[in-house]
Amino acid sequence: MPTWVGGEAVPFDLTSRPWIGVLRCDGSQDELSLRQVFAQADDLRCVVGELATQELSLVRLILAVAHDALDGPGDIEEWAELWEDPDCFAPVQAYLEQQHEGFDLLHPVTPFLQTAGLRTAKDEVFSLNRIVADVPAGEPFFSARMPDVERLSFAEAARWVVHVHAYDTSGIKTGMVGDDRVKGGKVYPLGTGWAGGLGGVFVEGGTLRETLLLNLVAADTEELDFSADDRPAWRREPCGPGSNGRSATGLRDLYTWQSRRVLLHHDTDGVHGVVLGYGDPLASRNMHRSEPMTAWRRSPAQEKKLGRSPVFLPLEHDPGRSTWRGIATLLADRLAEGEGSEGPSRLRPRILEWVARLVTEGQLSRRFLVRARVAGVRYGTQQSVIDEVVDDRLLMPVVLLHGQDPTYAGQAIAAAEDADRAVRALGDLAADLARATGAEQEGPKSAARAEGFDALDEPYRGWLSHMAQASDPFEHRYAWQRQVRQAVGRLGDRLIAAAGDPAWEGRMHVDNKGGTHWLNAGLADVWFRGRLARALGDANPPGSDKGASASASAGDGPPRSRPTGPTGTEHAATDPKAHV
Repeated sequence: MPTWVGGEAVPFDLTSRPWIGVLRCDGSQDELSLRQVFAQADDLRCVVGELATQELSLVRLILAVAHDALDGPGDIEEWAELWEDPDCFAPVQAYLEQQHEGFDLLHPVTPFLQTAGLRTAKDEVFSLNRIVADVPAGEPFFSARMPDVERLSFAEAARWVVHVHAYDTSGIKTGMVGDDRVKGGKVYPLGTGWAGGLGGVFVEGGTLRETLLLNLVAADTEELDFSADDRPAWRREPCGPGSNGRSATGLRDLYTWQSRRVLLHHDTDGVHGVVLGYGDPLASRNMHRSEPMTAWRRSPAQEKKLGRSPVFLPLEHDPGRSTWRGIATLLADRLAEGEGSEGPSRLRPRILEWVARLVTEGQLSRRFLVRARVAGVRYGTQQSVIDEVVDDRLLMPVVLLHGQDPTYAGQAIAAAEDADRAVRALGDLAADLARATGAEQEGPKSAARAEGFDALDEPYRGWLSHMAQASDPFEHRYAWQRQVRQAVGRLGDRLIAAAGDPAWEGRMHVDNKGGTHWLNAGLADVWFRGRLARALGDANPPGSDKGASASASAGDGPPRSRPTGPTGTEHAATDPKAHV
């Protein structure tokens, strides 16, 4: 319903009215219109929002504008011209002027990303809690807006409209008049918003201009499909209350996919209610040639069910696992365990494949730094509520993405595996100390592992960002192994000291082979040092006689070019007697 003043509908034009939160390069925050975002992109650090998922959904919308306004780039040469041109987004201003009617949040016929006249059979208007995702369902005390969202400014309402199409929950929803999917006044679950099923990833540069260009994929990219008919939502016919039943045509369509039907209710002071129902569902199966902002995994279960192969599904983020620990997902274009006749088991995000191409073809310096920006959600209770939001950044040199030189990426992945093995050893130490006192083991083991990963989080991120200056990635990884050995060793010392006299006295322990021995803190320490040595290889510097012999025996190549240590993720810690 439009706002009326003096008999005329008052617009809220998102091309000229401030509504997108930004962080300026000087550290100050602001709200800008779409026109201002493009005009000032070189002076802006990034888009900011109430949630990381809101930032991702806004970046996707802005990219859809850029792709459509520039009608490209068609190939990597066109992209290079844009990269070199400080005024590359000038055509966007004329485009927004031409399309401004489609960006009117309150338009009586084509409101921005909404359906005019949307209504339920009972003409219900719902609380704004339905679109504001930072009000946890059933947990209002964890929000500053408790217990309800009674009113939103037009600017914030616009941001949540963009977000709800991307990340709205599933579950049973009230049916809309005219939707043939309605049964008994309701529409049964059709899935979350499109981006809600993704492990969202995009690339951040030093400024918003760089960010937009780094994610502006050229149409000649082999890993993605493009269509001449690809258009964003505001250049399509207005959506009715039901589903259009169509497939996505390309990036512009996917970035603005209308997974919901929405209509804001408002007055002259702002928005006070919303009507929300299902829109166009979109299956994520084998969409890896259309959606670039997520990694993909093979699904044997789906392949068996459908009788076809391969079947790829989006690889969603694990909220309990920092991005650096799963860096292989970002860097490995095809993981080794899936190679052969069956093809790869995982695919890295196509957006990173695009950046890899920019590096390989010399458009970006190998030392150029980017941030992998990670955002996503974990849903709970049959996807009807948002349990957790994933929000992380990982600064890395683009040499890690080089298509013809995988050495740096290989060592970055191996370094994360070094940390994982070392932290497992720390967890085993905590379990052994608990066993020596007759205490429960899983709690101390989990706590020690969490502490270990926390202690290595910042060091790994710093080590990774410095790979750009590393002339020898193997030596760089060797330095990391020494750092891990020292950090985890110190944590082990603290665990042993905190165990106290009961652990030093110890108790009789029956191992998993039926043997018995006296387990105390001293023996637990010996086992821990052995596990740590196996996790990280020889402690002697490369080039020394002892280090050379250890490297040769480990089969890891020349001692001065490759760090020693295992390459897998498991370590022998199951038989305590084996470590004595």
